[in-house]
Amino acid sequence: MADWYTNFANSGVGTTLTKQLGLPRPGVLRRYEPGGPLLDGPAVVGSAGQGRLRDTVTAVLRDAGVTVLSPVVADGDAAGEKLGAVVLDATGVSGPADLAAAHDFLAPAIKRLRSNGRVVILTDPPAEAESPAQAAARQAVDGLTRSIGKELRDGSTANAIYVPEGAEAGVAGPLAFFLSGRSAYVDGQGVTLSAADVPAGQDAEKPLAGKVAVVTGAARGIGASIADVMARDGAHVVAVDIPAAGDSLAAVANRIGGTALQLDITAPDAAQRLVEHLRERHGGVDVIVHNAGITRDKLLVNMDAARWNSVMAVNLQAQLDITQALLDGDVLNPGARVVCVSSQSGIAGNRGQTNYAASKAGVIGMVRAWAPAFAERGATINAVAPGFIVTEMTAKMPFGTREVGARLNSLQQGGLPVDVAETIAWLSQPTSAGVNGQTVRVCGQSLLGA
Repeated sequence: MADWYTNFANSGVGTTLTKQLGLPRPGVLRRYEPGGPLLDGPAVVGSAGQGRLRDTVTAVLRDAGVTVLSPVVADGDAAGEKLGAVVLDATGVSGPADLAAAHDFLAPAIKRLRSNGRVVILTDPPAEAESPAQAAARQAVDGLTRSIGKELRDGSTANAIYVPEGAEAGVAGPLAFFLSGRSAYVDGQGVTLSAADVPAGQDAEKPLAGKVAVVTGAARGIGASIADVMARDGAHVVAVDIPAAGDSLAAVANRIGGTALQLDITAPDAAQRLVEHLRERHGGVDVIVHNAGITRDKLLVNMDAARWNSVMAVNLQAQLDITQALLDGDVLNPGARVVCVSSQSGIAGNRGQTNYAASKAGVIGMVRAWAPAFAERGATINAVAPGFIVTEMTAKMPFGTREVGARLNSLQQGGLPVDVAETIAWLSQPTSAGVNGQTVRVCGQSLLGA
């Protein structure tokens, strides 16, 4: 759906008026297109602290066809060319004094950042620090990243990757995601990696080739977009939704060459029926996307038990039951990926949505608790937490409410269903093996919540 204000603000007349009136001018976001370059310009890589990942980062960029400039050239007036990305390796910082090097590198480099540029900072996890000073320096990267994200304009984003000793092999996948158009609506976020067996490479155009992926709630909206992107990336998609949505579900499955499975995921036998279908029809499954969800909004004091229970059943209990059945049924193929859809409401809360927020917060807790068990199987489980996503549902909101929801983020616009789908597809890729137990917000760095 078109964003009328973003389109107007970037038109000839709109650009002039927004400048004269001091109004925000959201950037037109660079979204992923198959066959397109990773970046629209060269990158510069700098370091603060020991910088043990600088060579790895440079190799990832060059392997992707990106020109890597030295910081001296990038800062000089003679360079002339705008930057597509600024990457700082801050691994090994030992105290706040080390962060001066981060400032000295980032400040001039970010001035050269072009529209839809990317800033990515890598450092060690604060939780594994050996001293308060070291923990302070590492945690400072979080505040630095989030603040840069709020200062950038024209569709540019800033994100962080926390890389513990032993997890270096997992850097390439997250780095490529944060640099690419796949992460257009992911801003001010951090992902902590884990040690894992990460494949050396994957098909850039079809990273999910040969995979079987289940997407629940696939008949419309975000679920249909997830199915589209997964199929585009090479997966055979089993699209799941309730029988009442059978016609729409069949249309989605036919469009992408997938399979439609009508199933009420809250039914007592739903989990077992899904397991049997996957075993008999596909011999197993590689990706499970728990997208199905409902809202039944009311203030808590006015909420009846039916509203509470139905939301918990669809949004949380069904995810628990199906995931456990997949584990027990031994149908998860090696390297399987489970991706659960949470929500910004599960992090920040939302008035009139106590049931929904509680269920979506529960998803985050479930993912975190299950991560070690999945790691033992060589699999992963993660969550995405969408913010304001422009859908048919949000289009029916009152104009004022809709505009406030869309603009209260660093990118000053609502996201699209494809933004959620791209993040889920990335978490489903083989090279995302080092990302486990994480929750990635797809919210344009919403100003609400953490």
